[in-house]
Amino acid sequence: MSASTLRAAGMVTLVVAALLGSAYALGRSLVPDHPHRGTGVAASVHNPHYGDQPPSTEFPGPPGGGYGGPSPDASPSAPDNARQPDDSEGPYGARTSTGSTRIALTFDDGPDPQWTPQVLALLKEYGVKATFCVVGENAESHPDLVRSIVADGHTICNHSWNHDITLGKRSPGVIRDDLIRTNDAIRAAAPDARIAYFRQPGGAWTYPVVSTCEELGMTPLHWAVDPTDWQAPGAATITDRVLAQTGPGSIVLMHDAGGDRSGTVEALQHLLPALLDRFQLEALPTGTT
Repeated sequence: MSASTLRAAGMVTLVVAALLGSAYALGRSLVPDHPHRGTGVAASVHNPHYGDQPPSTEFPGPPGGGYGGPSPDASPSAPDNARQPDDSEGPYGARTSTGSTRIALTFDDGPDPQWTPQVLALLKEYGVKATFCVVGENAESHPDLVRSIVADGHTICNHSWNHDITLGKRSPGVIRDDLIRTNDAIRAAAPDARIAYFRQPGGAWTYPVVSTCEELGMTPLHWAVDPTDWQAPGAATITDRVLAQTGPGSIVLMHDAGGDRSGTVEALQHLLPALLDRFQLEALPTGTT
């Protein structure tokens, strides 16, 4: 075969290859892409622990931050004739101060069979009374711990039936049933318990939930100090935050349930003597009725 013939055959081969490549590219462009499939870790099949629930972004937040989000307009609003809170009150007038120079430690989301007894033992060791905001289904599951809380002289607070952060957006009837069901579970365990307070999960207050708890004879209870122990940042961080933020009259938010509370328990070993050097500590008063 002559050289000219070989060159011609080579050119034909190159042209055919180019045409085949163009045809393949055109065909790929006409085929729709497959849907993208995420490669991240699948969501847990378990519900989040109470204290580990993410903050709500649909409710006004507490003073100085905390659980709540920055969007008050998303919450059910109060009627025009509703009492307006002053600057010293929390969202929708919820209580953030003891009203005296004393401070109040409050513990949310229990009772828990692992952590609540440890918290109670430390409080008893230092002679401190506190306030426990209990979840109804936990009170029903652990009535013995509710009785221990009451027997030790601590105050009981209603913290809803199952820590529903969106409770305040539900109808007044649903809110009322939730709060009554929780009170019934508490009183089934401790018939003489005086339930003078309600704390909305996540601090996600709305006018309907505040109005309903007040109609049931309970004061809406917020906080002034949140060391975010619900995020389990470690005992040293919890201790530092509480000591730095607490002043006369502060209501301090902590947790005895809802996740791993070993850091909170360890922090209390340092916090209780340190706070007692600076303040008087009290269980929030429940009145005489």
